[in-house]
Amino acid sequence: MKRTMSRREFLQQTALGTGLAVAVTMTPFGCRILSAEEATAGEFSPSIWFTIMPDESMTVYVAKSEMGQGVATSLPMLIADELDARWENIAVVFAPAADAFRDPVWGTQATGGSTSIRHLFEPLRKAGAAARQMLVAAAAEKWGVPADDCTVSEGIVRHKRTLKACSFGQLVPLAAKRKPPENPRLKSPAEFRLIGTGVPRVDARAKAGGSCIFGMDVVVPGMLVAAVAHPPQFGATVASYGKTAPLKVKGVKKVVEIPSGIAVCADGFVAAQAGVAALKAKWKGGDGALSTDSLRRRFTAALTDKGLVAKDEGDTAAVLAQGGKRVSADFTLPFLAHATMEPMNCTAHVAADRCEVWAPTQNQTGVHQLAAKISGLPPERVKVNTTYLGGGFGRRFELDVVEEALRISKAVGTPVKVIWTREDDLRHDFYRPMNVSRVEAALDGAGKLAAWQHTIVCPSIFARVFPDTMKGGIDQAAVEGLANLDYRVPNLRVTYVRLDTPVPVGFWRSVGSSHNAFVVESMMDELALAAGADPVEFRLAALEHEPHAYAVVKTAAMKAGWGKKLPDGHGRGFAFHRSFDTSVAQVAEVSVDRKSGAITVHRVVCAVDCGPVVNPDTVRAQMEGAICFGLSAALNERVAIAAGGATIENFHNYPILRMTEAPSVEVILVKGQEKPGGIGEPGVPPIAPAVANAVFAAVGVRLRELPLALKR
Repeated sequence: MKRTMSRREFLQQTALGTGLAVAVTMTPFGCRILSAEEATAGEFSPSIWFTIMPDESMTVYVAKSEMGQGVATSLPMLIADELDARWENIAVVFAPAADAFRDPVWGTQATGGSTSIRHLFEPLRKAGAAARQMLVAAAAEKWGVPADDCTVSEGIVRHKRTLKACSFGQLVPLAAKRKPPENPRLKSPAEFRLIGTGVPRVDARAKAGGSCIFGMDVVVPGMLVAAVAHPPQFGATVASYGKTAPLKVKGVKKVVEIPSGIAVCADGFVAAQAGVAALKAKWKGGDGALSTDSLRRRFTAALTDKGLVAKDEGDTAAVLAQGGKRVSADFTLPFLAHATMEPMNCTAHVAADRCEVWAPTQNQTGVHQLAAKISGLPPERVKVNTTYLGGGFGRRFELDVVEEALRISKAVGTPVKVIWTREDDLRHDFYRPMNVSRVEAALDGAGKLAAWQHTIVCPSIFARVFPDTMKGGIDQAAVEGLANLDYRVPNLRVTYVRLDTPVPVGFWRSVGSSHNAFVVESMMDELALAAGADPVEFRLAALEHEPHAYAVVKTAAMKAGWGKKLPDGHGRGFAFHRSFDTSVAQVAEVSVDRKSGAITVHRVVCAVDCGPVVNPDTVRAQMEGAICFGLSAALNERVAIAAGGATIENFHNYPILRMTEAPSVEVILVKGQEKPGGIGEPGVPPIAPAVANAVFAAVGVRLRELPLALKR
């Protein structure tokens, strides 16, 4: 991996140099391929760039954040395969924050929603195919032969009859003069050479050797390190603090009050932390009565509020009133922290004539816009460098730490690196929303789903982050997986009750699906029991209209040995969920210690259909990681609230899954749907209900609250 390249450097190497550059932009009519000259003329804002130089070097500009999901490898694979390039010649550079690198679907430069492959699968392939066609045309012109008589392999164009050959680098001067084809031919899957194979990650060696630059690794000449004192209560502000005491700490240089707290700048982090301790800060405001218990009472009471109807098909109330077999249950899920491996950090330098930011961010456009706003400089004077991210999970879409770094640097006039402690990170997160659900469902005379009435009480994320998407006042994240329920239910009513609190909420890996799948899949097991049906067969009966989902469910059950006898105290549980255009089914095998109530997850079998697979190793790794991520939340995690703030401090009272708790995981890739689906998040939602259902199979106890516990 190379460092981030500036737009100026890019133009020097391509449009103003001797290389071949290809860009892709999205139009209302689909992808359009552009040359460097066309792309820099200003008529279009292309989103995808790559270059080929006469020395055979090829550079792919990755405009997505690399946070372990493998985009620095999988995205270049798409171009390299269609181009028929030598993989060894491909260099990967993180793109700068600029309009030229915005996501072609979203129109913003950001990484999230499991969209990297979904949004870029076709455009990147077309970019590679266009360059291949331009190089072949250049060779045909050079040799005076038809282009159809030429072949391409491993970065070499050959004439089939005369066996003449030229490398890409040799053909670049001629190819660069050609107009890109409007609709280049894409390879069929049978022609793929890289796509569908386990190409090793391009950053693996650098990460193993410690040379990858994460946000915490950034060092800038003249840089100060800042620690920030934050209020212990949500919504509180500074009342008073000792302005001179911190300056007596060796190494402390400046104390700066900012909207989010009080920053202490020093030569190093230890001194900055000591300066924070010397502040003796006092705070005002906040709600001292806010607690986990008070929130639970508010959320539960809101279940009877009218709310907003997110989905209404058939006549649910009439079917429920008819009697017959009915099942009803309430479910409670807590606030959850992100707990990324790398705590929050950002480095910024706001100078009179320029502003530069180094950030492990998922939101380059947001960082760029915020930096321009706070610095007061025009956007072209702002540069954003995206480092590697030590975990994102939605947390690094937020701009709070970036804002702190920018404001502090502007105040002190030097580069500043803001570092949060783990305690800062856990107590001042944008949490996965707490929510409660009430479900009433009915079966028909044949034991099939007849009606489903679902009320969810949940804070809104989108009202703060994307207010324009709040159609009819409904937060689509809060009702995802409910309003678009996977199962066929002739009578379905989903009601959303928005209940915002002082506790800040934000995107958390798999967002609303992370909590709604737990409710839906737990209820499906309860309904299967009421129907006297096997849980897998009950689901299959409700998925007959979805052949790809049906196949995923069947595959997971078969590979897990569903129905085979287990020892006493052991059980298997099943769950299925479709999110981000990907279907995932999981079978969890658990044991329960009847005396202590301890739940041990021994094995998870996961079947996934995400459409065309670019790198199977990456898909398996994402499923394994998502299962452990979701299992950690299912068994251990809960943000406790007391006296108006979060009481969690570190991993001693916010435990995450240990390696000794990690189960054996088997991932099966199911070939079904044709369109690519997301893969970073869909593995999370099914694991909690699969484990809860396995606990019931083991000891006959239904668990309707997370984290799962037989004894509270």
